[in-house]
Amino acid sequence: MKKIIATLVIALCVVGSAMAQDGLSPERKQAIDSLALEKVRDLSKYIKIVGSKETPFSEANRVIDRAEELFMSDAEIGVSSLGSNQITYYRVRKYFEHLMRLNYDRVEIEWYNIEYVSDLQRQPDGTYVGVITIFQTFRGYDAEGNMVYKDTTKKDITVYVKRKETQIGGRTIGFWDVLLGDMRVKETTNR
Repeated sequence: MKKIIATLVIALCVVGSAMAQDGLSPERKQAIDSLALEKVRDLSKYIKIVGSKETPFSEANRVIDRAEELFMSDAEIGVSSLGSNQITYYRVRKYFEHLMRLNYDRVEIEWYNIEYVSDLQRQPDGTYVGVITIFQTFRGYDAEGNMVYKDTTKKDITVYVKRKETQIGGRTIGFWDVLLGDMRVKETTNR
């Protein structure tokens, strides 16, 4: 009888472990949410660094490389302005290169109200997808220090959570990885 109970306990542990790997426990989901929000905050820092005219070119390129690591390979970032209804989408590196070439003597970019607007939803391939919304205030200044342009843009960032594996010490270890997808412009105002 003890053998049967021990076997059942082991089987339940294996099934429970497999189910936990397939689904997201509340604790794991919370950890993934935290990681996704941390990656978005890192992106915010990288945009500030690259957007600053005081950042040396070599440092900006190093930061762009780091920023690209946050994204899916085909992700695009939307750019808008008050003077046009058109939204232009750039691949991540091109977006940062565009940001470096803006025709202002000083640029300030601030992100705020960073939050999930859609819970992670499981896709047929096992990937989880969610959306984080941010608000970005952009200010451009001339050589005299006068603000010559300002806008506030609401953007939705798609978040992908995928199960991956790596080899550590000859053992295969599974983990959840978070990557950012497209950053879509939802609204641009002069606030």
